[in-house]
Amino acid sequence: MREAALALAGEALVGYPQALYRRVGHPVGWIAAVIGGLNGSGLSPRRARANGVAAAAIVAATGAAFGLALSRLAGRGRLRLPLVALLATPGLAQRSLHDHVAAVAEPLARDDLAAARTAVARIVGRDVDALGASPIAAAALESLAESFNDGVVAPAFWLALAGLPGLYAYKAINTADSLIGHREPRWKHFGWASARADDAMNLVPARLAGALLCAAGGGGWRVMTRDAGKHASPNAGWPEAAMAGVLGVRLGGLATYDGEPTLRPTFGDGPPPGIRDLRRGLNLYLRACGLLWLAMGAAAWRR
Repeated sequence: MREAALALAGEALVGYPQALYRRVGHPVGWIAAVIGGLNGSGLSPRRARANGVAAAAIVAATGAAFGLALSRLAGRGRLRLPLVALLATPGLAQRSLHDHVAAVAEPLARDDLAAARTAVARIVGRDVDALGASPIAAAALESLAESFNDGVVAPAFWLALAGLPGLYAYKAINTADSLIGHREPRWKHFGWASARADDAMNLVPARLAGALLCAAGGGGWRVMTRDAGKHASPNAGWPEAAMAGVLGVRLGGLATYDGEPTLRPTFGDGPPPGIRDLRRGLNLYLRACGLLWLAMGAAAWRR
């Protein structure tokens, strides 16, 4: 718990140093490079699923082994606590998530839709070329809500529960899910195990993320509990519905991916969001992160 609390505070202050990123990249990028070479095409569904189970197990074990090596590197002396916290910061994304979403809000406030589309394309997978101001704000808020779990709450949860091995096993599985855990023919069977493992590892954190957003915003509980189950994912709907409920806006709905329109469920009862709502969402995110720090700190103190 102490490592998680200190890592959250440290990562929020400094993020992942750009000089280090330019020199050695990021651990998530290393994981993605390995997973990117995996391919489930050309196999029978049964063989693809079996191979996918093995691939997910190897990816998770590799992440855990990497975390264990880092944990042993930190030693057992007085410096262990700050060293573990430092080694955990690449697995958290509080600062970078805020910066990426703020980079959407800034041009949107100037009515520079071209720049706002470029910025939002960095954090969402949908087609953005034809998006207006409100759909851009909605896309950014949806990404902020979902990534609050994937990039902040869930990594901190697994760090607190299982140390650096837990943190990096989670990051490995979450990265695998983002790359191969899809329903396209190439990945439907091969990525099944990665998607289900990610669902399992996010089951508790996603609900915690939703609760933190509602607690930080002083509301949204009714919308969250009512709408969370609409999402195709058993987990992603919780923070997204919480964000919609707290802000009093409507998220979800029609989006286009690779030229194909997709009608997604909607979350919330309000109007589509605008720039003001995006700024409110960023402030809500900061308050929710603060509550997470307090919760981790309180749990560490009680221990």
